[in-house]
Amino acid sequence: MLDRPQPEQPTSRELLRDLAALDQALYEAVTVTRTPALDHALRRLSAAADHSKISFTIAGLLALCPGRPRRAAVLGVAAIGVASATANMLGKRLVRRPRPHRAENSPFPGRHVPMPESASFPSGHTASAVAFAAAVGPALPLATVPLGLLACAVGYSRIHTGVHYPGDVVAGAVLGTGAAAAVLAATGRHGSGFRPSRWAD
Repeated sequence: MLDRPQPEQPTSRELLRDLAALDQALYEAVTVTRTPALDHALRRLSAAADHSKISFTIAGLLALCPGRPRRAAVLGVAAIGVASATANMLGKRLVRRPRPHRAENSPFPGRHVPMPESASFPSGHTASAVAFAAAVGPALPLATVPLGLLACAVGYSRIHTGVHYPGDVVAGAVLGTGAAAAVLAATGRHGSGFRPSRWAD
């Protein structure tokens, strides 16, 4: 029996091309989906997340309370710093992915926010929001779910408002998680190894 020809294995370049095509398709699916009830809220959320204003506001409120909340705020702010620096000074400069194209005849131009001048990959907004949530959570477990949902909403808002591809947001979430892990590891604060006595003022 003759050997059947083996299918060729896709190269890394081909895989990247396919992933980019899927990323583009997902982005376009969002841009043509009518969601008038969400457009205004997500546009405001996306703008409010500029420069991590939401996270810094939450950190400020937490800092008013001594003990765990104040320590959680410090960890969260430190994680934002690591995530933001890594995303903007390393990721964007290395990848230099162009921002999504906005057609002049976009069906829902009212949902857009101003297009940033920086590169698209990764999403710095997402990286910072996820980093803050992931760093605060182990120190303040009650905040884990609300901050996690907020970070997800911020990430999606960047796609919905037309300034990021889904892949940018996924990369930002991974980067933010890594930034929080680095801060927690550097300070010796882990969810399982949390010792209240070390955090009390």
